[in-house]
Formats: sequence, structure tokens, C-alpha cells
Amino acid sequence: MARWRPSLQVATDRSGGPDHWISAVAEATAEWRGRYKSLGCAVTGLVENGTWSPLNKSTLDIPRDFPLAESLTAKFGVPALAANDAQSAAWGEFRQGAGVGEDMVFLTISTGIGGGIVVNGRLLGGLAGHYGILRSPSLDKRFPIEDEVSGRWMAAEAERAGHACDAAGVFGAAREGAAWAEKIVARSANTVALLCQDIQLTLDPRRIVIGGGIGMADGFIDRIRAALPDLGPRCRPQIVPAKCGRHAGAIGVAELAAAAL
Repeated sequence: MARWRPSLQVATDRSGGPDHWISAVAEATAEWRGRYKSLGCAVTGLVENGTWSPLNKSTLDIPRDFPLAESLTAKFGVPALAANDAQSAAWGEFRQGAGVGEDMVFLTISTGIGGGIVVNGRLLGGLAGHYGILRSPSLDKRFPIEDEVSGRWMAAEAERAGHACDAAGVFGAAREGAAWAEKIVARSANTVALLCQDIQLTLDPRRIVIGGGIGMADGFIDRIRAALPDLGPRCRPQIVPAKCGRHAGAIGVAELAAAAL
């Protein structure tokens, strides 16, 4: 079992690209050289066979089919495994968190929406769990649902309402009773509730684990539970907060890399 120790953070410079980001991490962790024999990398977007492609360029614009695992091996000099960040987090929660080793779906709600699915002790790869790019009926199917749920969307809606603030500011204003903020938070939670109900009806997991900065915001999971359609107790999903916090993806990809490399 991989052991995770919180260490450091390196900001993603959106004006750069994958080679720049890899170099920044290599520079920040230079003193770790020789202390590891392999590495795992968890990123947003589609990761298949070590290559990396965008699914929603507004979340992070990257070139299609970027050779991520190969580039990491070349830069760090050890075998590398690349995986989607939400799928990695699902595995981390399954192995060491709220998944408790049972069938589960993980949703991270933050800058966008990511997800991961674990069935019969197996993490599903490829497109499985990329719920954020499902089309949104309320947006005339032109945009993914993460564009009416995420922190980016909340900030944009706040600005449209005449308030310059980030998602944390929207939540704060909602707690203080601001109608414009309450409307934004409620719409986000209602959309996630419908997504959770659809997940339950298609996969019937033992639990749906919610993580991410928006998902773990004070009172947000309670809002999701309250907004679930009343389809009876058998159809109602068990929605629980993540236990591994922001380290879930690192825990999961470390577990995956340790087993594969």
C-alpha cells in the first residue's frame, strides 16, 4: 500500500504547456532525485496508453495525444505511469478513504467535474467517469454540465450578477443570505443531484463519494441530498464526503504506479 506524505505544491502556469509544467515539477523536486524508482502522474483530461488529450479545453488547454508518460520518463529518468486525476482519486478513496473497498463512484467538483468508477475491485479507465462533459439539457446541449456547476462557472455567474468574486465568495454571500449567490449555489447543487441520481440508476454503486473544493464546501453535500428526486429509498444514492481530501489523486496514482511499474 502506497504511503502519502504531503509535501509541496507547484502552481500550473496556464500560459505554458505540458513540457513547461513537467520541467517546473522536475525543478521543484530536484532534491528528491535518487529517492524513487518510479513515479505516477495524475492529470485532468483523457489519459490512455500514456498519452494525454483534452476533453474540455476551457478547463485546461493541452495538445492532443501528448506523450505524457514518455516525457515524464525522459525528464525524471525512471518509469512513469500517467492516469486521469479523478480516476486516480477514485482509486485513492477506494483503497484508503470513503470507498471502503466497495463498488463506488467518485465525483470531484472543483474547477470542473471529474469522476472515477470502481467496480468489483477494478478501476475503470478511458472515458469512464468523465461526467463533467455530459451535455447539459438546460444549456441547449451546447455545453457540458460542468459549465453550470464548477467554480469557474460560479465566478462567471457572480460577475454577470455584478459581483466580482470567486466560488468561495459566492458561498460566503449565500451563507449571508444574498439571493443572487443562493441562486448560483442552488443551481449547482441541483445539477449535481440529478447527475448522482442518474449514476445510481445506471451503475447502482454502494456509495457516491464527493470531493473537490466545491463538492466539499460547507453544506454543499447536504444541498445535493436535499435536491435528489424522490424515487424511493431503493433508488436513492448514498452520497458521502471524500476522506482523503486533496491528496486522493496522489494516493491513488501512487497506488497504481506501485502496482504497475
